[in-house]
Amino acid sequence: MMMYSINDYDYHLPPQLIAQEPLPQRDQARMLVLERAAGVIRHCRFTQLPEFLSDRDVLVVNNTQVFPARLRGCKASGGRVEVLLLQPPTPEGNGDVPRQARVLALYRASKPPKVGQMLNFGLELEGEITAVGPAGEITLLLQSQGRDIRQVVAEAGAMPLPPYIRRLAGPEDTLRYQTIFAHRLGAIAAPTAGLHFTPALLHRLEAGGVEVVSLTLHVGPGTFQPVREEDYSRHRLAPEYFLLSAESAAAINRARAGGKHIVAVGTTTVRVLESQYCQGQVFAGEGYCDLFIYPRYRFNVVDRLITNFHLPKSTLLLLVSAFAGREFVLRAYQEAIAARYRFYSYGDCMLII
Repeated sequence: MMMYSINDYDYHLPPQLIAQEPLPQRDQARMLVLERAAGVIRHCRFTQLPEFLSDRDVLVVNNTQVFPARLRGCKASGGRVEVLLLQPPTPEGNGDVPRQARVLALYRASKPPKVGQMLNFGLELEGEITAVGPAGEITLLLQSQGRDIRQVVAEAGAMPLPPYIRRLAGPEDTLRYQTIFAHRLGAIAAPTAGLHFTPALLHRLEAGGVEVVSLTLHVGPGTFQPVREEDYSRHRLAPEYFLLSAESAAAINRARAGGKHIVAVGTTTVRVLESQYCQGQVFAGEGYCDLFIYPRYRFNVVDRLITNFHLPKSTLLLLVSAFAGREFVLRAYQEAIAARYRFYSYGDCMLII
């Protein structure tokens, strides 16, 4: 019986290579180009992307928008607490000004959460824990003192930077931890491969004949959940909301019928495209995607991939290794480390062709 060991996807990354801040200009990121057929690795800049794409390529992007999901406050006892909302607040009740919303959240404090516990997040916002799940997740009834609960949460919340960025989110992150494609609110993390695009670069691509198609996958905690089983094939991804419109599906099918390359921007885009493939076509749809891609998966839709560098032993590294080969990807990672590339969300990227 074949053993799928997550330990085969480990590597050592010097901590100083984890990017803590975005670059002054998005498109100045370095780009490691992996040519799969030849086994060649090239060092470029993201501004050179138009040199690798043409009117034979269709770029598919994730248009999800990150919401300010992290709330910091205190318990009635005075102890500090932090919650990470897993969805934007959807107001409950009647009235001209919606003042409460029930949301799922992750909870972090010195002691476990308790049903009935009150949390204070500032002068205008408080929450009551109404349920505690088996994994420690909570249901939180948020209440404002007067204004629309959505506006209050947006002002009280902070951008949910990942834990390897060891600083508090600042005003700059409100803009920079968001892609230029973002317009559908709902993610708790950015689809980071898209962070490198600028309007000027996008204009250059479109001027060269590259078609741009969008879809939505709201990145949730499942994307970053650690693989706790040594046999990674036993791992299960938590479902994440997606939307692939009829217009986008038709554009992708036309491109494939015409022999064009489908270029996925990010692993989230890959998962939606592959999950919506059936019998030679990509189908429009809306629902929850839990497709887990790991080595030996056969790709049906995606031909090329733009992606950032990912954590060791992660589902994201497994997906990239399935696309380009474990040995080739790990060799590229070692070359990137030797050349002191910047890693993870605010870091540099790869183009796999």
